Amino acid sequence: MSAAEPRAVSADERGRIPGRVVSIHGTDVFVDVGGKSEGVVPLDDFEPDTPPTVGQVLNLIPHGFDSESGLMRLSLREALVEADLESLRVGDVVKGRVTGSNIGGLELRMHGLRGFMPMSQVDLVRHEDFASFMGRWLECEVTEIDRRGKNLVLSRRRVLEREREEERQQLRFQLAEGQVRKGIVSRLTDFGAFVDLGGIDGLLHVSDMSYARVGHPKELLKEGDEIEVKILKVDLVKDRISLGLKQLSADPWTLIEGKYNPGETVEGRVTKLMNFGAFVELEKGVEGLIPVSEMSWTQRVAHPKDILSAGDAVRVVVLAADRHKRKISLSLKALGEDPWNGVTERYQPEVTVSGVVTRITNFGAFVQLEEGVEGLIHISQLSDQRVRSVGDVVKVGEVIQVRVLSVAAEQRRISLSMKSVPGDEGAGGGEETQEEASPKQPKKRKRELRGGLAF
Repeated sequence: MSAAEPRAVSADERGRIPGRVVSIHGTDVFVDVGGKSEGVVPLDDFEPDTPPTVGQVLNLIPHGFDSESGLMRLSLREALVEADLESLRVGDVVKGRVTGSNIGGLELRMHGLRGFMPMSQVDLVRHEDFASFMGRWLECEVTEIDRRGKNLVLSRRRVLEREREEERQQLRFQLAEGQVRKGIVSRLTDFGAFVDLGGIDGLLHVSDMSYARVGHPKELLKEGDEIEVKILKVDLVKDRISLGLKQLSADPWTLIEGKYNPGETVEGRVTKLMNFGAFVELEKGVEGLIPVSEMSWTQRVAHPKDILSAGDAVRVVVLAADRHKRKISLSLKALGEDPWNGVTERYQPEVTVSGVVTRITNFGAFVQLEEGVEGLIHISQLSDQRVRSVGDVVKVGEVIQVRVLSVAAEQRRISLSMKSVPGDEGAGGGEETQEEASPKQPKKRKRELRGGLAF
């Protein structure tokens, strides 16, 4: 009996035969294939999470007989591969275990089938290191099948995209204005940040990030940050969601009542320079404005950069504060004394003083009498003679003697003159010469006017 040749077992069109597990010893699984014939299957052919059990019926592929034991050598793995290849179609979703990686992507095994997943198809985002994927079971979509080579090309990205779209459609109708949700910063731009709320991106505009001035979103956020945001507006038609970050905290402008009273001196930091003035941050989210006209008593300021720079720490005086209009007016020059105070006592009419010509215009010349105080010599007051051009009489930087005509302190105007005082033109103690004392005689015309008229 022992020398008898084992009976051949009939196989199906795929070369598979049925077998029932009768026992398990070590790394071998013994199977009854019928007709008192037995075979052996390597335990490695079974997946770790689905070990064989006695009585289990399997489809197996035979590989001849072992010469020593006379047992039929069987393969479960190849049978599974054949079964999988037979039923697989492009677009099917399968599970595979990552067994390795190469420069192009991941290598996977699925019940004996080999699979390859390109780098771009591993995830929704690009990965440079695949160490975290090793040994993991991944749900993938079959994109190509090589039945002869028994290889598959797989995509996990397509599965994730479908899941994301399903979540996105559900989320669209769950979002509502006023909700607070967690999200991941997916992209930064000059005007704001896009936040992934779980399949749907919302826009967090730079103006809604903080009550303080924000130059660029990267000052507060970076890609990958998990943040809480408030939904400000949902437009399902245009598929737009507006988000806010600063709305989760109290508006500092509602808390300034009584903190910035007119006349008080406060400290701040210059945040921005404009043609019309400088913005000063007094506290986080609260800024005031120093107009150009409030920067100096003595210096003519063409632009705030003439005396200030962004980032400067400054002490200023509060002129006015309106929390409803979110405006605070500040003054830098109010820290010093107004040089126009008492100007009427110092410059009385008909007093002669000296000054420096600072500017020349078509209508006259401005003269600095002291630091911060200027007067104007109108072109008609530059000389006793007719003046064609102001520059013919005075030059910028020239020190001259002038006579005060009038002072209007409230309008900050002083009128000056370089003309002689009436009755002060003569010399020699006021004595007149004989020629000056005698009345001037009208000149006679050398010839008569035409028409016979004469004077």
